[in-house]
Amino acid sequence: MKNLHPFHLAIPVTSLEPSRTFYRETLGCEEGRSSDHWVDFNFFGHQLVIHIKEASEEISEKSNPVDGKDVPIPHFGVVLTMESFDALANALKKKGITFIIEPYTRFKGQTGEQATMFFKDPSGNALEFKAFKNADQLFAT
Repeated sequence: MKNLHPFHLAIPVTSLEPSRTFYRETLGCEEGRSSDHWVDFNFFGHQLVIHIKEASEEISEKSNPVDGKDVPIPHFGVVLTMESFDALANALKKKGITFIIEPYTRFKGQTGEQATMFFKDPSGNALEFKAFKNADQLFAT
């Protein structure tokens, strides 16, 4: 994973201010440039941009089964260290976040064992944060 570069992701939000507050205060993302229609964030070292979307557009409520759980599609997030994952999970619990999938370890004892959690932002975008027991297994088959 040497030479890993930040990604850029732009997502739709239904209301700028609640989403801006969520990413800044709930997730602790540093706010960057903004306008009346979008806001940039430092999303754990990556560039996330929230954009106002048309009210008529809906966010998907589809899912796929993974390890006995219904994983929302689409979703996005970040792979953290186990220590950072635990700290974020504890902070989110203290802030009263409603989880789609509570923090837990999936694929226990298998290649790719990982801690994971899913929740939504105020506009219904699903986020996943995860941490691998063995970081070298991120892309293992």
